[in-house]
Amino acid sequence: MVRLTLDLISKISNHKSRREESMAQYLRKITHLNVSDKNIDKIEDFSLCKNLNVLYLYDNHIQQIDNLGFATNLTHLYLQNNCISCIENLEALKKLEKLYLGGNYIAVVEGLEGLEELRELHIESQRLPLGEKLLFDPRTLHSLANSLSILNISNNNIDELKDLEILENLTQLIAVDNQLQHVKRAQLSTKKMRELNSVDLEFVLNKLTKLWKMDLNGNPVCLKPKYRDRLITKSKSLGSLDGKEIKEMERQFLMNWKASKDAKKISKKKTMMNESAAHPNLYNMESDNHLVPVYYDSPQGGKSKLVIFSDTQRPRQNRKESLKQPREEESNSDVAEKIRNLILKTPQSSLPRNDISEPHLIRKTPF
Repeated sequence: MVRLTLDLISKISNHKSRREESMAQYLRKITHLNVSDKNIDKIEDFSLCKNLNVLYLYDNHIQQIDNLGFATNLTHLYLQNNCISCIENLEALKKLEKLYLGGNYIAVVEGLEGLEELRELHIESQRLPLGEKLLFDPRTLHSLANSLSILNISNNNIDELKDLEILENLTQLIAVDNQLQHVKRAQLSTKKMRELNSVDLEFVLNKLTKLWKMDLNGNPVCLKPKYRDRLITKSKSLGSLDGKEIKEMERQFLMNWKASKDAKKISKKKTMMNESAAHPNLYNMESDNHLVPVYYDSPQGGKSKLVIFSDTQRPRQNRKESLKQPREEESNSDVAEKIRNLILKTPQSSLPRNDISEPHLIRKTPF
């Protein structure tokens, strides 16, 4: 295999020795170094290249990130498609802005504390053991919270984005071909979702208020009903979803649709509350007398009248227990009894048999 050394750099460079400039002087002046696809398996000392801004090391066989502490001016580092299993030894690269680590064996995003200038992190398609997913060290995410704006975590078996909510300045999130499942879990409270370590996309979008581009193609969540519509209405900043632009007219239409839908829900709830207040016995499910309204035609003619019946004939055991209760708890029962007496005074022929649901209330006439 091949090692990255000053000799290798000298061999692959186009520098021609001149009297006025030695190789050492030339190496000190280098700002861009491309040693990609050279079968390199180890990084050794090449610290003469102190002014490096961009280093291309992709498509090699590097197993460990090492000997880069001298490159304090480095802004772009390309290490994708190597054999790296751990992010390490990068703390000295204070000016690093873009880091490419896709196609390695990294299981945890870590070791990036102190890189306060890092704006882009590309860590897609890690070659992980079957069934495992890419994880995030909270210390690293906290360190990147103010700087990171572009994150690519595609194809890493990720099933939720809870940890990323701390990245408040994130503008682009690429999470293609993962295992994201839920747009919203309305049946769970925020606290419960956190306990289950399962946060939906709508919750994350509430936190990522600067996100304008998100790509989730290839996730199960994309097949959910109204998936796109719901995410557009949830995020005012989102301008592109799954590679398709979100036009202002589309957003406005969906916002109006959502507002109309919410208004109908509120109106329905208010109506039910008003009905409950007007007829408390009809909605009091804990009452001993659950009453049911029944309409019948008056024998004198005219409009139909409303009569309220008890919906079930109580077993004897329940009746005995109800007799033992204090009088102040029998108000509903007294009202129901008065209504029954009033109804039984009405001639039997005036009450249509099909409208009476309580056969035990029908007076039996002797033959």
